[in-house]
Amino acid sequence: MRVTQSMITNNMLRHINQSYKQMSKTQEQLATGKKISRPSDDPVIAAKGMTYRTELAEVEQYKRNLSEAYNWLDNSDEALEKASQVLNRIRELTLQASNGTLDPPQKAMIGKEVTQLKEHLVTIANTQLSGKYIFNGNDTGTMPVDLSTGTVSKNTNKVSFELSKGILISVNIEPTKVFSYNPGPPESGLFGDIQELEKVLNGSSSTPIDSFLNKLDTNINNILSERAELGARYNRIELIDSRLGEQKVTATRLLSNNEDADIAQVITELKMQESVHRAALGVGARIMQPSLIDFLK
Repeated sequence: MRVTQSMITNNMLRHINQSYKQMSKTQEQLATGKKISRPSDDPVIAAKGMTYRTELAEVEQYKRNLSEAYNWLDNSDEALEKASQVLNRIRELTLQASNGTLDPPQKAMIGKEVTQLKEHLVTIANTQLSGKYIFNGNDTGTMPVDLSTGTVSKNTNKVSFELSKGILISVNIEPTKVFSYNPGPPESGLFGDIQELEKVLNGSSSTPIDSFLNKLDTNINNILSERAELGARYNRIELIDSRLGEQKVTATRLLSNNEDADIAQVITELKMQESVHRAALGVGARIMQPSLIDFLK
C-alpha cells in the first residue's frame, strides 16, 4: 500500500489528540484526587466504591443508633439512681417513725414528707427523653404513672435499637419490676407500699410501721437489680461501639485505597506524558515536510 503524506499527517494528529486526552485525564486526577470521575472510567472501581460507601452509610446509621441508645440508658440509670435515693430516704423516715417514743402528730409530720417523696417518685417514673416516656415500654407517648386515677403502667414490651447488622439491643426496663402498683386491699408494689405506709403514719391504719422496712428493702433491691441489668447492657453496647469504630476505619481505608489517586505517581505520569507529548510535537514538525504540490505552486 502506498503511504501518502496525508496518511502520515492524519496518524500524527490522531496520536497527538490521544496524548491530549491522556494528559487531560491525568490532570483531572490531580485536581480531584480521585482515580475516576465517572463510572465509565473504570466500572470495577466504581462498583467497589458503591459497596464501600454502602457499608460506611450503615456504620454511620448504627453510630447514630448507638448515640440514642447511650442517651436512653444514661437517662434510665440516672432516674433509677434518684429513685433509689428517694426510697432510702423513705426507709430512714420509716425507721425513725418506728420509734415508740414518737406521738401521732410527729408521725403525721413524717407522713407529709413521705407523701412529697412519693410524688417525687411519680415524677421520676414519668421521666421523658425527647418527649418520650422511658418507663412505659414501647408506649412512649403515654404517661406511665398517674396515682390520682390509680394508673401505673404494666407495659413490658421492649424498646430495641439495631446497633449492628442483625443485633437488636433493648434499652428500656420493665416498669412492673420497679414502679409497680397493686390496688389491693391492701395496696402493694412500690407505690402501694408507700401509700399503706402513709395510712399508718396518718393514723388511719394499725399495721406495724417496722413491717414496711422489709418491703422497702425489697423495692430498693428491685431498683438495684434493674440498674445492674442496665449496666450489663451498657457494657455490651460499648463493645459494639468499639467494633463499629474499627469497621468504620477499615471501610474508610478500603474506600480510599480503591478511589483515591496516588498523587506522587500521577505527577510522575503527567511529567512522562508531557515529555512524550513534546516529542510527538517535535516529530510532527519534521513529518510535515513540503509536498510536490507545494513545489508545483
